[in-house]
Amino acid sequence: MKLFNRMPSEVRTAVAPADRVLTYAEGAGGYVIATDRALYLGGIRLPWFQVERGVWDEEGLTVVTTEGESHRAPLPEPGRIPEAVRERVTASIVVNHYVPLDARGGVRLVARKTDDDRMVWRFVFDPDLDPADPGLRALAEQALEETRRSFGV
Repeated sequence: MKLFNRMPSEVRTAVAPADRVLTYAEGAGGYVIATDRALYLGGIRLPWFQVERGVWDEEGLTVVTTEGESHRAPLPEPGRIPEAVRERVTASIVVNHYVPLDARGGVRLVARKTDDDRMVWRFVFDPDLDPADPGLRALAEQALEETRRSFGV
């Protein structure tokens, strides 16, 4: 029986000095490490505000970023990684507000807190809307200003 559960040196050295390790799990591709500021997947550091979602199956973890990139980590024994990912992604969201723009649809305005306490806003347009349409962008910007005022952020 282990009396002390010491963190492996590979975990300590893999994270940035400012990051505090919350939990970790060893997988086929190395350690998956959840810290207070980021998720580490095989040498890649993903700040929580850039993680859109994590999806688990019996073979491992797939993380999708806010830019649409997908990262896969083989992790048959995830330990507490799933709950840490869920909690940290949720904690990074400050505002999640849907605004109708016109008869065709609307935009979801999402404010996420960065690891240095700045706010990053993102527009998530309904599938039928063209995010490059200057008229819709102007409406979304106006909705963003109203949302910022109403939420005080």
